[in-house]
Amino acid sequence: MRNVLRVLLVCAACATPIIVSAQQTEKPAAATPAPKAVVNLNTASVDQLDELPGIGRATAQRIIEYRQKNGGFKKIEDLMNVKGVGEKSFLKLKPFIAVAPKADKPGER
Repeated sequence: MRNVLRVLLVCAACATPIIVSAQQTEKPAAATPAPKAVVNLNTASVDQLDELPGIGRATAQRIIEYRQKNGGFKKIEDLMNVKGVGEKSFLKLKPFIAVAPKADKPGER
């Protein structure tokens, strides 16, 4: 976004009006830093989910609740079933998320 600032100055010595213009360009807002690694929706903690762009603590908690209630995510698109994650949010998150089944603990069957 550009803002143009015009100032009318008057020369003290000769009383001549002088118009000075300056353009100000706003810097874009800093982008949310991307997570260091791809986040597995089926194993990620609230803290790991909170690092995803556009995901806050409340949404991270809803992701975990969805995972527990539904037995995990079958595909990354299932994330859009979580309240607060729509198509636009999902498209931003897509490069940073994955779905892999939870690894069984040794000795479990």
